[in-house]
Amino acid sequence: MGAAAPGAPVSDAPPGREPAGTAALGPGSRGASAGGGAVLVVAIMLLGSVGLWIGTPLLWLWVAGRVEGATGSLGSALAAGFLGVVATVAVLASVLSRLSETYRANRVSRGLGDPGNAMLEGVLVISAGVTIVAFLAWFLLLAGASPVPIGIQL
Repeated sequence: MGAAAPGAPVSDAPPGREPAGTAALGPGSRGASAGGGAVLVVAIMLLGSVGLWIGTPLLWLWVAGRVEGATGSLGSALAAGFLGVVATVAVLASVLSRLSETYRANRVSRGLGDPGNAMLEGVLVISAGVTIVAFLAWFLLLAGASPVPIGIQL
């Protein structure tokens, strides 16, 4: 068979059997469905980062409270909570790093530029910002806390 014309779509499928909608997309294109994997990876990264900022502290505060209740030792509770948070953050950081690599590989395989870790960094910053705003809203509006120390009159 002859060589493909310059600019012709590249496909592993036999001639005439290219996936629907890829003929006009250009070399290396796999259609819009290939981007669905990247969206899914970003959604999982977002869930993981929310788990990092919200789930991890809540989980280990609960566990530390259980340890303190069972042992009567504040030191044991603090140690369990601290070690648990450190271990959980290490595991979640590893998972988020692997998801970032998967996202990068997905983009490169579609012929797009390598974004580096920009997506992971963006997801972490946005989720941290949302977490801070949610905490402040809870603390100032729902928990009944005073925004100024007790005894100071404004």
